[in-house]
Amino acid sequence: MKIMVQKFGGTSVASDKTRLKAIEHVRYTVSQGYKVVVVVSAIGRIGAPYSTDSLLCLVDGAKTKLDTRELDMLVSVGEIISTAVFTETLRNRDFNAIAMSGPDAGIKTNNEYQNAKVTDIKTNAILKAFKDHDVVVVAGFQGMSEEGHISTLGRGGSDTTAALLGAALDAERVDIFTDVAGLMTADPRIVKKARFLSNVSYEEVANMAHEGAKVIHPRAVEIAQQAHLQLRIRSTWDALNELGTLVSDRDLSIEHYRTVTGIAHQTGLTQFSIATADYPAEKVFQLLAQKHLSVDFINILPEKIVFNLSAEDSNTAKKVLRANDIPATVVEECVKVSIVGAGIMGTPGITAKIVAALSQNKIEILQTTDSYTTIWVLVRQKDLTAAVNILHDKFLIDGH
Repeated sequence: MKIMVQKFGGTSVASDKTRLKAIEHVRYTVSQGYKVVVVVSAIGRIGAPYSTDSLLCLVDGAKTKLDTRELDMLVSVGEIISTAVFTETLRNRDFNAIAMSGPDAGIKTNNEYQNAKVTDIKTNAILKAFKDHDVVVVAGFQGMSEEGHISTLGRGGSDTTAALLGAALDAERVDIFTDVAGLMTADPRIVKKARFLSNVSYEEVANMAHEGAKVIHPRAVEIAQQAHLQLRIRSTWDALNELGTLVSDRDLSIEHYRTVTGIAHQTGLTQFSIATADYPAEKVFQLLAQKHLSVDFINILPEKIVFNLSAEDSNTAKKVLRANDIPATVVEECVKVSIVGAGIMGTPGITAKIVAALSQNKIEILQTTDSYTTIWVLVRQKDLTAAVNILHDKFLIDGH
């Protein structure tokens, strides 16, 4: 049995028009002799009545008095509605299709509601359904907890569902359909010279996703990598033979791999700097951890610590620091710009080029750090467009 998994995001299932376009891809795949698992996200984005954010607004969002188990009861409804609607649309067009929730599809998780980890997948129900059906539509983003309650996998969880099912079913490929043609070297809304990437390695796309490229969730990429499962990032609106970006193992036969894959960015950060003479780093980070604050982009220096938080978390951090009489220098409206590439490791001079390019254009660098595959710089929000374009030109146009 040949199996293909196709995941359609919220914009791809938002209306009759978009669903019919998605179904063209399903029909083509069935015509090629495949059984198809379709994984769907909730319909639309915030403002649409059944999107995850809209459902959360029904209970005052972050101010809700519901616990995490009860929140999962609420937000899981979006994908279940989408599954039923997509299945109805398929049947109206003569598909032999059946709908399943995450628990119906055999997805088992731990009890970490709102961010559950999948512990097992029993594929019996899907394989049994394929005896009589060509298409199984599965609600993304959810499973059944150890306690027997519905649980959700966190933001981007439908991508994770698709990758997990693809691996468990030994699918030929997982296609992630979205509203862009594939992975680009930068956000094309900001960088007009952004280039399409036809092939990338798991490491490259995972790093791009971690650093702000929103075409696929990094957890899904990591799952696919472990299973050596090919992914394609595709546009629902493209022609049936337009296959987007192929994500697979790195081609080790390429002697000189590209140094930089792309430029990603994350907005809405707030930088904190705290002198450590009277306030040890350990104490500061313990206080933040007690409030479940996710600290990012950390520099620990002899005289101070520097770190960043999302705008939402920064408000909580300010209250925690004030309550403990810990003074901090705060810079709001910051952006993390990331230069990502598997070839960065072992290539000298990249940080020097970054610093020179930004300094020559009078863009202040607030912070910088690096890893084997990524170099990060923090700049002010007002410099975002200029910084990303300058670095894209430097590494992907001029140096290409």
